[in-house]
Amino acid sequence: MEHQKILVLDFGGQYNQLIARRVRDLNVYCDLKPCGMTVEQIASYDPIGIIFTGGPESVYEADAPRVPTEIFSLGVPVLGICYGAQLIAHTLGGEVVSAPRGEYGKRAVTRVGESPLFRGIPQTSACWMSHTDLIARLPAGFQTLAATEHCPVAAYGDPVRKIYGVQFHPEVVHSEYGNRLLENFLYAVCGAKGDWTMSNFVSAQIARLKERVGSKRVLCAMSGGVDSAVAATLVHRAVGDNLTCVFVDHGLHRKGEVEEVMRVFRDGLGMKLVKADAADRFLAALRGVSDPEQKRKIIGAEFIKVFEEEAKKIGAVDFLVQGTIYPDVIESGSGKSATIKSHHNVGGLPDVVDFKEIVEPLRDLFKDEVRRVGAELGLPDGVVWRQPCPGPALAIRIMGEVTRKKLQTLRDADAIFREEIARAGLDREIWQYFAVITDSKTVGVQGDFRTYENVIALRAVTSVDAMTADWARIPFEVLERTSCRITGEVKHANRVVYDITSKPPATIEWE
Repeated sequence: MEHQKILVLDFGGQYNQLIARRVRDLNVYCDLKPCGMTVEQIASYDPIGIIFTGGPESVYEADAPRVPTEIFSLGVPVLGICYGAQLIAHTLGGEVVSAPRGEYGKRAVTRVGESPLFRGIPQTSACWMSHTDLIARLPAGFQTLAATEHCPVAAYGDPVRKIYGVQFHPEVVHSEYGNRLLENFLYAVCGAKGDWTMSNFVSAQIARLKERVGSKRVLCAMSGGVDSAVAATLVHRAVGDNLTCVFVDHGLHRKGEVEEVMRVFRDGLGMKLVKADAADRFLAALRGVSDPEQKRKIIGAEFIKVFEEEAKKIGAVDFLVQGTIYPDVIESGSGKSATIKSHHNVGGLPDVVDFKEIVEPLRDLFKDEVRRVGAELGLPDGVVWRQPCPGPALAIRIMGEVTRKKLQTLRDADAIFREEIARAGLDREIWQYFAVITDSKTVGVQGDFRTYENVIALRAVTSVDAMTADWARIPFEVLERTSCRITGEVKHANRVVYDITSKPPATIEWE
């Protein structure tokens, strides 16, 4: 059965993926599409509602993105957010001007009168503003629904045509009742049924895979990350032993990861899982190399060689599984792109496999939805909630040359940090957290002896989409426990520092 859909038109704002995620979290499927869609394309998409996102432009500028007026004659409810709200007003005959003073951050918004958009929302609540323009005059047929101290039209609507606009950002957590407003638009205005659930997705996807794949042979590169793990499990549910997974053990994984992959997927789920023991050849290829970009290239090239060797042993297959997820599709350019996501971002993997078609069972899902699918499939928390790790793994969390000694020190330190974060109940709150072994050594005193050992850096950030990130305010007692354990339990580490740099100016990873 075809699920209901919301169309989110992207005008370039920083929170646009977040809008789509919020809609999905409210059990309504949506797609984020470029704002240049034609009226015919929108009509053929058959949405139950349309959302215009924010954007960096001013609607009165000559080259600002526009929409055809005919969109508002389709009989489909529309919600404009920030730039989207200004665009609706401008397009339908209102006036948008440069504001005497911009509004940024949390503001008190007061609703005026009653509206289905504000059902269940107090008369005054907190919202998140980020604008330099404002709506000075509404088009005919519209009425003001809310205002702030400096924004006379913070929300407006036409209940007859079901067209609404909000100047603030309901999708961000700082808008106190933003989720309720979006829910009101979806259910009270658009008539959503809430048929987008991960349970429905799993059953429908397995049925599709059975029909598409049948008894043909399927190959999957299992990285151990959540995307490839969930993709492989979905396919395995559908085709069983017709799936073969290859797991390349390059010797750069975190502590316990290799053992967990084999235990969960081979021993627990009964997958045909081939482990390629390649640690020695990867470490040999990395010997003497300190430049991070060179490390990436070496690991990428070596990974392809190893995978090619294993794929040749298996022979020709009909399908190759890729763990592509929806943000990969969005970032590739225009909507449902056919661009293939390369394993570990190293490039070239499909070229070394003899296959006919690509299978991407997760390409419609955001990362948080992938995790929910993993839980729905019964995968253990250690797999579903595994911390993200870059393709080159610990090689780019080791400053300078990668050696067995540094790898062991980093594995042990990183494991302790992850244990303490989980023990403190912060593992679901912090976006990403990990340890880095620097290329610096410092003098220390351990016992009655002078030491000269490595500095371990801890990195933890909060983020929404990894485009920007802030350093996590981990309680001092958690950092203290972590530091004491690392310097007391880990060989060749005598000092621990905590990275308090945001992105920008820094990146999340150190290399």
